[in-house]
Amino acid sequence: MITLAIQDVARQSGLSEPTLRYYEEVGLLGPIARDASSGHRRYRESDLDEAQVLACLRAMGIGIDDMRAYQLNRRRGRAAAGEQRDILLRHAGRVEEQIATLRVHLDYLRVKSALWDARDRADAEAEAAAHAALESILPRLEETFR
Repeated sequence: MITLAIQDVARQSGLSEPTLRYYEEVGLLGPIARDASSGHRRYRESDLDEAQVLACLRAMGIGIDDMRAYQLNRRRGRAAAGEQRDILLRHAGRVEEQIATLRVHLDYLRVKSALWDARDRADAEAEAAAHAALESILPRLEETFR
């Protein structure tokens, strides 16, 4: 059986060594086998697979409780498919909200830069147009702060 050191799992999963230790401590990963002579962690391929799944969930902003539920549901397989779908869709909704907020921020930055560009060029007409566009964005921008 091939085993991996924590450094290998960290490199291949993208999770830091402290994160891997923490995930083991809170029961998201493992238990991880230990080398009999050194006591160092020795990860199996299945442990690496779980670490990679956790890295993906973490990158999506999924918290520890939902990670734990997701991992338990993975082991349950098809019987937990509906619960898996619900966890993922709930987080997809959160990501959609973040994207909408970022779009408003992007619109604001572009219009604000157009305003300053117009001022730099002393183009009163373009400045007025940018200012009008800015006025239309401000209510949406203010909503993102609530």
